[in-house]
Formats: sequence, structure tokens, C-alpha cells
Amino acid sequence: MIPALEVTGLSKRFGGLQAVGDVSFTVPQATVTALIGPNGAGKTTLFNLITHLLPASGGDVRYFGQPIDGLTPERIAARGLVRTFQTARVFPGMTVLENVMTGAHRLMRVPAYRQMLWSPAARREERALRARAELLLDVAGLLALRHRSASDLPMGTQKLLEVIRALMAAPRLLLLDEPAAGLNDTETAELSAMLGAIRSGGITVLLVEHNMSLVMGVADQVVVLDAGRIIAIGSPGEIRTNAAVVEAYVGRADA
Repeated sequence: MIPALEVTGLSKRFGGLQAVGDVSFTVPQATVTALIGPNGAGKTTLFNLITHLLPASGGDVRYFGQPIDGLTPERIAARGLVRTFQTARVFPGMTVLENVMTGAHRLMRVPAYRQMLWSPAARREERALRARAELLLDVAGLLALRHRSASDLPMGTQKLLEVIRALMAAPRLLLLDEPAAGLNDTETAELSAMLGAIRSGGITVLLVEHNMSLVMGVADQVVVLDAGRIIAIGSPGEIRTNAAVVEAYVGRADA
């Protein structure tokens, strides 16, 4: 089976600083791959290179076997490679439900002029998108908040909302940047269950995460970065006992 994502020799240099150096790994379809590492390891930079928010200094990225070099972030997202960000980004002045529905913009088929005229086709599409958004909110336990202003929600709930909005775009590959940041234990458990359901639905997930309990409980594969380079790739069990990984996080035993 063709991998959902193939990263080969990806590098990024900022002047004299090598932020990401010769990174290569694959993400199998319908799996959860976690990208971990100490602060400053280059994880978010790598996400930005994959989605072309930053130009790479070298290397290649293939999405379901197809090169995406030269594509804008918008065209990459239109192909179903959707991401979230470290800091929750909600649209102020819009409700929770409206925020989720904005995630469906790439799926809309009714032309803008018909939407402006509120044609029967536009109304049918709107009803279908609303039903899908409410279903996703219900699965996440946030349906009761659908009429609340999104910007009034706690930060942890906004993070969950961003994941739901990304799912609204019907991604084939979902990149999540620290989705558990700011979540309490109950919300983290809900996120873990959601990630399992996403994987069961055939959606591939690549996530950056510092919550090791979440990573070890949900990931099929773990990729470890340190100082912009991969130091280990393996199952959660293999990574947990990897000496290079332990040293990257807590230092050498003799130190």
C-alpha cells in the first residue's frame, strides 16, 4: 500500500542554523504516527515544511505517492492534507457551530452566486453541512455548546474545536500540532478516543505531541526528533526503552 506521506531528506536552514536536517520517514495509511522530541527539536518547523508554510532548503515530500513540491498551502489542503496549529485559532464573532462549518469550504459545490441568492441547491448543501457539523460536535461531546461564541470557550475546548473543524474538511491526512496542549485529563481522554475513531474511519494522522501518555496510548508509530534530526523510529514500546531517546529527554546517565 502506498504510504499516506513520504518525507525524504527534508531540510531547512535559517542562515547558519540547521533547523531540520536530512529528515526521512513514512506515514502508513490509516495509522497514527506521533512526532516527538524535546523543545526546539524542529517538530513544528517540519510540519511547516510538509504543508509549505515554509520553503524547504532541500528534500522531497510525497502525498499518497504524488509529489506536492511547488503547490501552495491552499492547494495542498484542497487535496485533503489538513493541519491544525499549536495555538488554537477560532474565528471571533462566530459560534462554535459556525466555526466548525467553515472547515467544509473545500467540499462546497454550489457556486457562490447561488449561495448569495439562497437557491434551493444552496439550502440543501447548507442543511447537509450543518448536520455533519452537529454530528462531529456530538461525537466530541460539544454539541451543547454549538450556539456559544467560540472565542468565549476555554483554551482546551478551543483546541478540540480546531480538531473538529479540521475533520469537517474530510481530510485524507490530518496533521495535528500539539492537540492535547491545554487539555485537562478528561479532555485528553476524549481526544485519545477521537483519534482512535479517526484512524478507524480510514483517516491517517500525524501529530506533534508532548503528552507521552497520549502518544504511547494511541500511536502506531513514533518518530523522534532531536536538534532537527531523527534519532529513532519505532513502535511506542521500542521508543520507550530506546537509549538515545531517553538521553535526548533526560540527559546521559553519567551526567
